[in-house]
Amino acid sequence: MQLKRVVVTGLGALTPIGNSVQEYWKSLVEGKSGAAMIQQFDATLFKTHFACEVKNFDVGQFLDKKEARKLDPFTQYALVTVMEAVEHSQLLECSPNLDRVGVVWGSGIGGLKTFQDEALEFGKGDGTPRFNPFFIPKMIADIAAGHISIKYGFRGPNYATVSACASSNNALIDAFNLIRLGKADAIVSGGSEAAVNEMGMGGFNALKALSTRNESPETASRPFDLDRDGFVLGEGAGALILEEHEHAKRRGATIYAEIVGGGMSGDAHHITAPHPEGLGARNTMTAALEDAEINPQQIDYINVHGTSTPLGDIAEIKAIQTVFAAHTYQLNISSTKSMTGHLLGAAGAVEAIACIMAVRHNLIPPTINHTTPDPEIDPKINLTLNKAQSREVHFAMSNTFGFGGHNTSVIFKKYAP
Repeated sequence: MQLKRVVVTGLGALTPIGNSVQEYWKSLVEGKSGAAMIQQFDATLFKTHFACEVKNFDVGQFLDKKEARKLDPFTQYALVTVMEAVEHSQLLECSPNLDRVGVVWGSGIGGLKTFQDEALEFGKGDGTPRFNPFFIPKMIADIAAGHISIKYGFRGPNYATVSACASSNNALIDAFNLIRLGKADAIVSGGSEAAVNEMGMGGFNALKALSTRNESPETASRPFDLDRDGFVLGEGAGALILEEHEHAKRRGATIYAEIVGGGMSGDAHHITAPHPEGLGARNTMTAALEDAEINPQQIDYINVHGTSTPLGDIAEIKAIQTVFAAHTYQLNISSTKSMTGHLLGAAGAVEAIACIMAVRHNLIPPTINHTTPDPEIDPKINLTLNKAQSREVHFAMSNTFGFGGHNTSVIFKKYAP
């Protein structure tokens, strides 16, 4: 069968450096850090005192406060970003067939704060089981997809993807495949995460995964720098409206970019550490290129997973050098996690938006906080250090990798009718 083309017609973002797509993109270009001392709880007894929190966010400006109390923050974030994406897409103004509009949404953890709060309340009692009736519906990772479909009446394919930090890239790939196979006309996709709480910080600290640069939070996320010491936990959401090309053209939609390929692989190596030679990363990038039917020399920009961990950054660079060979030196590479922190299951969605904006504006957001080169990284590789760089971008690749060895790559193309 002839596969259908898939385009992006709407975007929404709620991030530690901006509460809309435009604010987020402006901060990326300016190289703004979203890291600061944690405000949601007292973190002084934790090894890490800082995170990349969403700022100046009042859910009551978007949702009825009574209804919002029935939602974990990760679902609140999802609904708010989808509101922006749906509005930008003007999808509902053309009276689409709602049976053919779906939702595929990613979250690595889901309602962690809800689980924490209910467990703490139970622990304070006498053992009598008293739980909020919304406990389970608030906590489960698929509930954001459910709420999105209920709000808008979307009755097409509807489910959640859970693959740790690759979750929302997996959601985008699934949505892409469903549309190009003719199973839907449009799909709301993306991801959300809200793990900046005691359990989230404590758990990642116990893994020794987080930076402990408490004296300088804004410089703690430093991918590829010799002195990197772990990632910075972030939170937020990103939403994309994926749409079949002819469906979008017929209604005169604004098309931000085309999605042309997706790759997935497993490391089969370790629960948290990457394959030391980047084998899984290599396989997923190769699979994405093959799916897009392009050669490595056509990629202009890679938004890397680049979390600022000692092992992960090196493994990803090794994988890129293997896949792209001499073209590695013609690429722009950057890690926007240096600014947003690591949004876990939402990372792929917000980084996809960064790729799409780079394609639209021919501008590469930087990798900030780089001061000391790592001798294991070839200095001739352009990591777009500390300052945005202008260049023509026809194809951009977004990589996300998750605990458990889950690897994903998505390729975006500058739109041409």
